[in-house]
Amino acid sequence: MENRELTIIAAVSINNVIGNNNKLIWKLSNDLKRFKNLTTNHSVIMGRKTFETLPNPLPDRDNIVITRDTNYSKPNIQVCSSIEDAINLTKTDTQPFIIGGGEIYSQTINIVDKIELTRVHKEFDGDAYFPEIPLDIFELINKENYNSDLENEFDYSYLTYKKR
Repeated sequence: MENRELTIIAAVSINNVIGNNNKLIWKLSNDLKRFKNLTTNHSVIMGRKTFETLPNPLPDRDNIVITRDTNYSKPNIQVCSSIEDAINLTKTDTQPFIIGGGEIYSQTINIVDKIELTRVHKEFDGDAYFPEIPLDIFELINKENYNSDLENEFDYSYLTYKKR
């Protein structure tokens, strides 16, 4: 499809942690609102572990779950066994999103067109990591900095990278 932008979206600490024990570590209300705003009415591609951290499939989005378990099935999701199959399911979407987790990000970072990153300005301990962004492939095209407040417990930045 012309003008299609396969996009990674993630919230990442300064030491590249994205989660611990299949949970988000921080509370950033604005980041969750931004995630919802950007991904609504689009396809969201995720690994099984990421999907299982959600209370339900994300509303108003086409939920695509990648798993090696050929018998995996849940209501209101599409299941596939590879990144390629997942991307093929999004052919009519102008901006499908890769939403995690670490393994899925690592497998897709070199094939996406764009990265929408929320950088949390703190180091965390965790067991899931975001890969290093290959700056020879991507350039930072936008950066917005925000300070912590009552609904956002840490300073953070929104960073947009686009494939060179």
